[in-house]
Amino acid sequence: MSVSIGVEGASGWVPGAAQPVIELRDVWKTYRSGSLEVSALRGIDLSVARGELVAIVGASGSGKSTLLHLLACLDVPTSGQYRIDGEDVAVLDEEELAVVRNRRIGLVFQAFNLLPTLDALRNVELPLVYAGVERAERRARASEALTSVGLADRAHHRPGELSGGQQQRVAIARALVTEPAILLADEPTGNLDSVATGEVLELFRALHEAGRTIVLVTHEAEVAALASRTVRLRDGQVVDAA
Repeated sequence: MSVSIGVEGASGWVPGAAQPVIELRDVWKTYRSGSLEVSALRGIDLSVARGELVAIVGASGSGKSTLLHLLACLDVPTSGQYRIDGEDVAVLDEEELAVVRNRRIGLVFQAFNLLPTLDALRNVELPLVYAGVERAERRARASEALTSVGLADRAHHRPGELSGGQQQRVAIARALVTEPAILLADEPTGNLDSVATGEVLELFRALHEAGRTIVLVTHEAEVAALASRTVRLRDGQVVDAA
């Protein structure tokens, strides 16, 4: 799969020009059940520049989770356009979307989603296994990712032998191991105590300072305060993006 980097001009996308990592234009997501129709997202326009740390906030039912699923290519818009790193996801087939999810998007979940029977190193390796990376290379890259989150000495511990904060840092290492264009985090501190929350937020801050593009979906003011920009949703619409 090729990725075109550029900006849209009169005749299309110009290779090599500056391009947002994420760009949504007039994105709608509508769910239908019989005669009932509900629009979870209504005309979303959003751009995230390379290296930005953006928080998406809003009350329950505001559309945060739906937007996250679209950004992660776990769902597709009913209408509108979504480009990630210059690629229009609407033109991709299922195999190409799987490649985007595995290699261009790093996902961090509230519940960690680690496999309990695998140690930290093997959990971090998993995206590289799916990508067909050779064993020696994926071991080296997984080890480097664990080192980057301060867990080199926990590589051979299973999730049950780690604290909640350590499990989340393993999950972050797993999300980073493919060197994705964008790191998406869904309520990343929701299951953590105050000490572990501070450690994870400090890690996100360091990743941002190192140039990572990060989008955090959160209802916690402490997490949102970390961001350089906050996007506020209400009733499926962006009401503030300062």
